[in-house]
Amino acid sequence: MSEIVTVDEIVTVDSGQLALSLRLPDLGMPEILSFGTVPVEVDPLFDIERSSRVNGMDIAVPTSVLLPTGGMGFFGWPAISGHRAGRDFVAQFGGWSVERDGNRTVLNGADMVAKLGITIALSAHASGLISMATELTNLGDGDYQLDRCMAATFLAPAGDVQLMSFTGIWGREFQTRRELLGNGTWIQESRRGRTSHDRFPMLFIESETQVFGVTLGWSGNHQMVIDRTDDGQRLVHLGELFEPGEIVLQPGESYKSPIAYAGADSQDFHAFVRDELTQWPGGRMSPRPVTLNTWEGNYFDHQMGSLKAQATAAAELGIERFVLDDGWFGKRDNDTTSLGDWDIDARKYPDGLKPLVDHVTGLGMQFGIWFEPEMVNPVSELYKAHPDWALQIEGRPLLESRTQLVLDLTRPEVSDYLFGKIDAVLAHHAVSYVKWDMNRDLTHAGGRDGKAKIAAQTRAVYALMDRVRTAHPNVEIESCASGGGRIDYGALARTHRVWTSDCTDALERLEIQRGASVFVPPEILGSHISASPNHQTGRRHTLSFRALVAIAYHLGVELNPLELTEDERSELKVYIEAYKRLRGLLHAPGAAFRLEPIDGRYVWGAASAEKIVVIVAQGPQMVGEQPAPLRLPDSITEFGGTWRIANVLPAAPQFIRISEGQTKLLAGEISFQLSSTSLAGLPLPMLMPESALLLELEPFKGGKTHV
Repeated sequence: MSEIVTVDEIVTVDSGQLALSLRLPDLGMPEILSFGTVPVEVDPLFDIERSSRVNGMDIAVPTSVLLPTGGMGFFGWPAISGHRAGRDFVAQFGGWSVERDGNRTVLNGADMVAKLGITIALSAHASGLISMATELTNLGDGDYQLDRCMAATFLAPAGDVQLMSFTGIWGREFQTRRELLGNGTWIQESRRGRTSHDRFPMLFIESETQVFGVTLGWSGNHQMVIDRTDDGQRLVHLGELFEPGEIVLQPGESYKSPIAYAGADSQDFHAFVRDELTQWPGGRMSPRPVTLNTWEGNYFDHQMGSLKAQATAAAELGIERFVLDDGWFGKRDNDTTSLGDWDIDARKYPDGLKPLVDHVTGLGMQFGIWFEPEMVNPVSELYKAHPDWALQIEGRPLLESRTQLVLDLTRPEVSDYLFGKIDAVLAHHAVSYVKWDMNRDLTHAGGRDGKAKIAAQTRAVYALMDRVRTAHPNVEIESCASGGGRIDYGALARTHRVWTSDCTDALERLEIQRGASVFVPPEILGSHISASPNHQTGRRHTLSFRALVAIAYHLGVELNPLELTEDERSELKVYIEAYKRLRGLLHAPGAAFRLEPIDGRYVWGAASAEKIVVIVAQGPQMVGEQPAPLRLPDSITEFGGTWRIANVLPAAPQFIRISEGQTKLLAGEISFQLSSTSLAGLPLPMLMPESALLLELEPFKGGKTHV
């Protein structure tokens, strides 16, 4: 039940991990008094008016405010801006009221000169996150052009602040970058019409006094801006990026921003995705099934006999989900044709998909299928019938990418058509899973009215996903956009898995998965064991290296199992069985950990009081003469007690050299105090480049060991 609250001296939103304390003025935006681990209390120090230079304003103008509007003594980067045919270009909100409903706090204000209303919704989440979203309403009689409306503002401290961001390209996403913020304004903008491979809306801010991360739940164009205030602090703004004239509010109309999130660490972000954001069929995540995806094993060569045989072989390996990728519809023999023609290809499937689906489900596996609903090939029956359904600008050339155009999902007839085609497949087959792909950026994204449609297109994609999920609540959806092109909290609110990258090369995946796992829990990140040589890079890797790099995430297989040798099948079964045995821990809330790479050595895993799984992977050759002892995080060593190494995979790891003591350690003949692993560390042997091992540590329960 909601409660209307009189405006207090201080309004605090406290998640237990982060606290945002605000003061609401009579006129102006809410002032941020503090943002950190501890909320502030009423104190006379906050009431002392601050003075500025002689040529400053005659009255104090707060600079650390939520969503500063600019133009009334604030000379920083405005988080909200717009105008009414050139007038009302300044906004100054006041008359604030506060409404609280459980952990949700809503601030309402108005500007009766510019005729605008504003609502700022803040929530404190049980996971430790704080979320914020903004709604702006046109209270006037004429149209209001909104040029910018950020979802949220968070406060970073003065002094040296290091920023961690993520960049990359197709096939090499989530590359971590660190930089020291300077005196100017830091800006990241994405105009690709999707989250993108190169500019993920995710940041971590680190100073001597504070560490926190922020992310935007949005799959379209975005802005992330860090602006330095006059007193040296920094305002961190997140929001949607509009194309010119894209958002025009008619009288009474509102703009609702995406939701922005702030959290103290990765565990809080993971907990939020698990507990609140991802809506699982049945209300609870089932153990993540080992998946066979047919793409790299078959591409467009769909032969019923071979696919059935692959499914049989997959079931014998212990695989639990079979996903039929691109090539089952229209006349799709290559990637230049048939997108939009979502009817089963009678040449490849003369009796339809049902014989294959029945075969897969009869083996005890789930069946999944690939769609790319948002795209159309010019060579397709759909485009031939409806060329106007593609996003386009009159008089401008139709720019193809991957020989694709983008369908205008803002048109009801287009969305209805796509839903009907998807629904027909899901309603008549035992489909448990949809791989939802999206393989190109948006350009010339105009509608029939000639206006930009990227913002509306993103919301229309969400609406179509929501409609499919409502009609088929037991079907899980994977967000695949050329791999990492649409990984964000807006997509994750509607999907259950992301395809982390189209690159399945285990060496490349070390850095990709490390970066992605900062904001996304491991069980959501699809990671597949692919063939050797790798299809993207041509590198050759051992099966153990490919498997161990993938095993902590949502494990899958991306190859034709009929092409494996007997030895490879036997070895692959070992890793699939290990994944099934360990996934309860690897995907348990709060269990995952990762260490910063040292000298090309990557370390990650999961821990409980009963078992610790440590995966060690060596990328390039080490420079050091000896590897540094492996020191486990304090959060793990707090379990205490005497432990030993109980199991090692592979049975014969690829070490450059190993001592007698290290041999005994790995054989479980040496027990040790767990607390010592954060001090002395585990003295592991040096691995060969591009190899890995998995260690299972368990409490020592007695017997003969060397202590």
